[in-house]
Amino acid sequence: MVLPEIFKKLSILELFVLAFFVAYIALPIQTPSFLSGTIDSPIGFVVIFIITISLFFYANPILAVLYVFVAYELIRRSSIAAPRVATVIQNTPSQYKKDVQLKEMNPVPSEQSLEEDVVQKMAPIGKSDASVFTPSSYKPVAENVGTASLY
Repeated sequence: MVLPEIFKKLSILELFVLAFFVAYIALPIQTPSFLSGTIDSPIGFVVIFIITISLFFYANPILAVLYVFVAYELIRRSSIAAPRVATVIQNTPSQYKKDVQLKEMNPVPSEQSLEEDVVQKMAPIGKSDASVFTPSSYKPVAENVGTASLY
């Protein structure tokens, strides 16, 4: 079987890390609260990404692929330990409050909208001069194009 040959190529440290990864995925180990905030931040995501890339370059590919699953579980378990959704929901104003704030920021002085105001001031209809045509010596000529078109 090919599987034992792969395990023979792993060093003792890689075997220990492989066993730790499998145990972390299989067992419901919760992330400590002091680490969950760090992991569930942009810096934590960057560190996890750098570790993943370095494992693909410098370690056995089996460890690297298994670490992708470990990283997913780590991020998932960290977000469960420190949920951020509750604070977002608490600070989100209702639609009524938003409407009141928008009306305060955009007072309407008259019944006309901005578009109607601009059209009334700038429209040339009814205020322009009559069209004046200037005579020209140019006379366009249409020539016979022969068989350039079938129609």
